[in-house]
Amino acid sequence: MKSATASTRSGTIFDLATKEDRLKEIESIIAKEGFWDNPEQTKPLLRERTGLAAKIDQFHALAREIEDSEMLLEMAIEEEDNATLAEISATLKGVSGTIERFSLALMLDGENDNCNAIVSINAGAGGTEAQDWAEMLFRMYARWVERKGYRSEIIDLQPGDEAGIKSVTFTAEGENAYGYLQAEKGVHRLVRISPFNASGKRHTSFASVFVYPELDQEIEIDIDEKDLRVDVFRASGAGGQHVNKTSSAVRITHHPTGIVVQCQQEKSQHRNRDLAMKVLKARLYDHEKQKQDEALQEIHDNKADIAWGSQIRSYVLHPYQMVKDHRLNKDVGNVNEVLDGGLDPFIEGWLLSKRQAAR
Repeated sequence: MKSATASTRSGTIFDLATKEDRLKEIESIIAKEGFWDNPEQTKPLLRERTGLAAKIDQFHALAREIEDSEMLLEMAIEEEDNATLAEISATLKGVSGTIERFSLALMLDGENDNCNAIVSINAGAGGTEAQDWAEMLFRMYARWVERKGYRSEIIDLQPGDEAGIKSVTFTAEGENAYGYLQAEKGVHRLVRISPFNASGKRHTSFASVFVYPELDQEIEIDIDEKDLRVDVFRASGAGGQHVNKTSSAVRITHHPTGIVVQCQQEKSQHRNRDLAMKVLKARLYDHEKQKQDEALQEIHDNKADIAWGSQIRSYVLHPYQMVKDHRLNKDVGNVNEVLDGGLDPFIEGWLLSKRQAAR
């Protein structure tokens, strides 16, 4: 590549010179005496250095691969070497895919995009139907997490009355997890023939998905213990030998905001409290950031909005099969692939539309 600035198909610009200058600046700060005296304050800068170095290294690796392919291409054309031409074609296809992924990662430059994600799924009105749909969504995101090579941990899960789940909160831990999963915030609608109705009628179910960044320790969220009510109770479950015999589950209510979080997955009360506080911290941060967005705040606070007119995506299994993202006006015909974790077309489309709208 002959320029320090490269354009990708998505329109994202990678200014190599600026990023290399910033990396040098960070390295000089780190080299100063006393930098390591306050480990908490070093974390943001070290994280920025790691991210910059990774992007710069990937850029140079892509540039080298393209330059090498150009040289081989010239030689293969001169020598009329069809085998080498076919090999170069396959290599360039792989490079093209890498550039697309690199371009997508460059879009994730928001304040919390590189954080882990805390995801909460809540069944809408409708009893067993909605609770089964909430469990289907949970499975879909679990599969997506697996595909990305991320780690996941269930913080809280409320089983349904007969089937499915009433709600679940879990973490997705990996590079840019929040940056990607923030695209999934909103109401998800399912249309299908009900497996719980003997008459075989078509049924519509709703579930909401909320996504919060898991905040790093250096981000301070002041929580006054006087504003909290901590309730300890016996964890619920399906019964049998796995029922918790002690009161280890923890529910924390933050009185000023009315936010309630709970965790009952761990056997240790202290561990459950730590996890619940982590979620509360993320929820409070998100709450403050969204105060001025009345529409989103209304969805956040009013679960009755998990219904018609507020959905971001519809999953139709009958009378035809299609997943439609209403924000992007994008349709995918392979519903099973989407429900098996194939969410990248929607997530990438949302990121592209967000970037274009910001220009």
